[in-house]
Amino acid sequence: MGAEALGGKIKTRNIMQELKEKRRTESKASKETEYEKALAITLIKLKNGVKFRFEDQDVINPPTTIVEKIAKGICWNEKLAMEESDMSYKSAITNLNAVQSELNALQSLHKYLQ
Repeated sequence: MGAEALGGKIKTRNIMQELKEKRRTESKASKETEYEKALAITLIKLKNGVKFRFEDQDVINPPTTIVEKIAKGICWNEKLAMEESDMSYKSAITNLNAVQSELNALQSLHKYLQ
């Protein structure tokens, strides 16, 4: 286990760091924004009396107390995309931490063997 293995792990860590940042900036933020926008538009439409078709049910002028819950249900697909994006980002962080731990172990071994 020499400097080559250590260099390879450093390169892997750098690539994973870039991937994590790319996922965070491109996907997580945009999906969250898309969900918030869809939810706001749906809330406005529900409050303005626009008819929605949801799970084979017509939704027209729901009671004010449940408008937000209905809007969240209507926007379920955007919420799912947002959650998937968030999990992908968290997975990238976990993988990066694993590579960092392995790199630390290799650095310790390399230092000990010298």
